[in-house]
Amino acid sequence: MQYDLIIFIGRLQPLHNAHLHIVQTALSQANRVLVLAGSSNKPRTIKNPFTFDERAIMLHHCLDAEERGRVAIKPLRDFLYNEAQWLKVVQQAVADENLPKGARIGLIGHSKDASSYYLKMFPQWELIEVENLSGLNATELRDMMFCDTNRDGHWMRLATKVPAPVAAFLQSFAQSPEYDSLVQEYTFTRDYKAAWAHAPYPPTFMTVDAVLTCSGHVLLVKRRAQPGKGLWALPGGFVGQTETTEQAMIRELREETRVKILPSVLRGSIKANRLFDHPDRSLRGRTLTQAFHIDFPSGQLPEVKGGDDAEKAKWFPIAELALLEPAMYEDHAEIISYFLGIA
Repeated sequence: MQYDLIIFIGRLQPLHNAHLHIVQTALSQANRVLVLAGSSNKPRTIKNPFTFDERAIMLHHCLDAEERGRVAIKPLRDFLYNEAQWLKVVQQAVADENLPKGARIGLIGHSKDASSYYLKMFPQWELIEVENLSGLNATELRDMMFCDTNRDGHWMRLATKVPAPVAAFLQSFAQSPEYDSLVQEYTFTRDYKAAWAHAPYPPTFMTVDAVLTCSGHVLLVKRRAQPGKGLWALPGGFVGQTETTEQAMIRELREETRVKILPSVLRGSIKANRLFDHPDRSLRGRTLTQAFHIDFPSGQLPEVKGGDDAEKAKWFPIAELALLEPAMYEDHAEIISYFLGIA
């Protein structure tokens, strides 16, 4: 074997024939292959419909017994606003393999577009470039899964582009409530984008979010409707035409949580604010959010109640946020982490 270890980084949403081709190419050149499945901390969305465990099962059933013994698949979190932390996590996953000093390590992948820039971020490992098998694109496969027209035809086409065990899993998944919810999200997002399709230029939306903390707790709301129906989120929304971002944030906070704190007190307790503008932060399209951290270090937790677009409002201990993250909307967990300095 040429390599002691080859690393493959991908979201595998879903695992398709090109992904399997990359893994098998790596197996032909290395004693061991480490697959890092990205976006492992995200909730189910039309971009990330499958959990880490489900993706691990897909890959497991596409390999024979000997291959399974040489392939490890591990979760890899997203860090939209802390690339250094993402690099550290990848490097630590490789260090955990406990390879001997001087081991030959490769990083395998296909440079499909700007999203593949990460392949150039690990000069300590040899880069192994592979061609994209049959031009497969996971985005197109997800469109086939969730499109509400010609459903049977789409499933037949999809079955030709994924390994047989994955096709069987997808057919079973299509009978679940989770799938029905994703179809609703897909339809909402498609129609939302279509409504702006004839704008003279691609629209950019401006929103606000409130990170309200009190006595070691953070205030979240459960979203009542799509997108992100049922997910926990920061109180927030779109900026009105006659509002500043600060005014919009306080209005949305009070509307969605019914928190009985005077606007002047909220305004006086703002500790920090920042624009969060990662291009991929929202499935709706280019959406920026100005987030404000309002902090009350001590005292009783104010009573809250869901209102407006929020089904429920609830205080969560900061220590519980890591467990809650897979059920949180968009990048809101990362926004909270930024202000509170937690990993």
